Amino acid sequence: MIIDALKSQNLRHSTLSQTAIDALDATWRTEFASDARPLIGSVTGNQLSRFLKDKQIASGGVITEILVIDAKGLSAGESEVSSDYWQGDELKWQKTYLAGSPVLFVDAAEKDESTQMLQSQASLTISDPQTGKPLGAITIGINLDAL
Repeated sequence: MIIDALKSQNLRHSTLSQTAIDALDATWRTEFASDARPLIGSVTGNQLSRFLKDKQIASGGVITEILVIDAKGLSAGESEVSSDYWQGDELKWQKTYLAGSPVLFVDAAEKDESTQMLQSQASLTISDPQTGKPLGAITIGINLDAL
């Protein structure tokens, strides 16, 4: 499911310029603070996001979020709503997708201000199993207090 979703979104987003990506990210950020959320809903309501949410719930609180990111650094699926759409300016995408495959990046543990949980994120490149070409990345937030 993840591979198919990334291939599909990469194809749809193949011609997006950085200006268009910035505009989409600005729209997402505006919607994040609003009740009207068509762009956010198009991601969080898709089949991939529902699948990721089910995996998060099944973890019993160990996984705090799962985020799948396409080749442009845009969210393809999210188990929880993130505050931005473009992840391409963040280490979780830069140290995985841009580095090629296979790459695993584990970010430093931080205390989440809102939940007071000690969390870390593990991110890795997702590659096409047939070609080995990177398709995107996945980030999994881990509640270290639950381990």
